[in-house]
Amino acid sequence: MTERDSGRDAEEGLLLPGDPPPFTVLNAPGAAPAVLLCDHASNAIPAALDDLGLDEAARSRHIAWDIGAAAVTRHLTEILDAPGALSGYSRLVVDCNRSHDDPTAMRQISDGTVVPGNRGLDATARALRAEGCYWPYHRAVTGLIDAVAARGVTPAIISIHTCTPVMKDFERPWHIGVLSNHDRRMADLLIAELGRDSTLCVGDNQPYSGLDPHGYTIENHALPQGRPNVLLEIRQDLVDTLHGARHWAELVGKALANVMAHPDMAQAVGADVREAS
Repeated sequence: MTERDSGRDAEEGLLLPGDPPPFTVLNAPGAAPAVLLCDHASNAIPAALDDLGLDEAARSRHIAWDIGAAAVTRHLTEILDAPGALSGYSRLVVDCNRSHDDPTAMRQISDGTVVPGNRGLDATARALRAEGCYWPYHRAVTGLIDAVAARGVTPAIISIHTCTPVMKDFERPWHIGVLSNHDRRMADLLIAELGRDSTLCVGDNQPYSGLDPHGYTIENHALPQGRPNVLLEIRQDLVDTLHGARHWAELVGKALANVMAHPDMAQAVGADVREAS
């Protein structure tokens, strides 16, 4: 697998020397007709933001990132021989799976935790975060997708997330959730593939729904173009170790390889499917 860190020229304004880059590209020359994306890969915070006023315990929680998602994504790029992109900063700095001007893109409170550094942000402060940490990632995503499409194939967009095992006192039974919008080509096939293992509890648009209008990545990089797509939510307690992340990447990777070999993945869908109600 080849890997490179990019985007240092986009750091002007917010990011300082020593801060991590706003995205990491994985396996750019990967041959698979797919691009793997991880919007919440990191809990890093630019030095200029002084940890957003949060202690280490808070910054390590799920409110700051999708625990285990980056490791799963790295393994999947190797298993599938696909290119991928990891976001470089915490979702509390700016959530790469929200529109940059969405009120939830820079949350003042997340799962009961107050985020002092997100209080009273003016337009300039929000724009600095978007220019430093958000747009570089999404430009990298566009570049990867365009490179795959330039080979004359339709890129499948696979977004990797993780979710907490418990939310608001509800114990989530699903080991993995498969989220989709009206184009269910990948979702239906993947649910069927994963369902071959009777020990797995697979959620169909659970614990969240792909029909929710608040997402950004799939909604902008896949749906308008009719590209095959799916968003995965793997339970965090299953992938919070190196062994767990590898195991789930292998399990999901095998299923995804079978899905991508299906002839329905070979072309974009028309507007009738994209705009179905």
